[in-house]
Amino acid sequence: MAIYRLIAFPPTRYILQLGDRSVPSVPSSLDPSFRRAMVYVFVGTRGGYNRARIVELLKEEPMNAHRISERLELDYKTVQHHLRLLEENQVIVASSPKSAYGALYFLTPYIEKNLEALRQMWLNLGKVTNKAKGLLK
Repeated sequence: MAIYRLIAFPPTRYILQLGDRSVPSVPSSLDPSFRRAMVYVFVGTRGGYNRARIVELLKEEPMNAHRISERLELDYKTVQHHLRLLEENQVIVASSPKSAYGALYFLTPYIEKNLEALRQMWLNLGKVTNKAKGLLK
């Protein structure tokens, strides 16, 4: 019978200790329902890698869909689809209503605050490709 105990690591992170092995857990600072939504948006679907690239790009500076498609070398319609999904899940916000042409996209304050926790979640879930791991460093 294994004995499990939680050991406080940094203030927002815990390690589940299993005898002599320890497994990092997802940072506890994320709301559980938000964490589930982010798993769906970034890990549970095929386009998660491109959505993560968009988030990383928007972290640098706000951009419109056309500029994002140029910088990431993706089709404009593909970028629009990803932006719509990110906006529906409150990861980004548009500068004008209904995603008008030329609207700039920004990360929401909650995402900006928890971006490092999201990056850690992507890595901990192990579904990020080697190519994406280079992006997240």
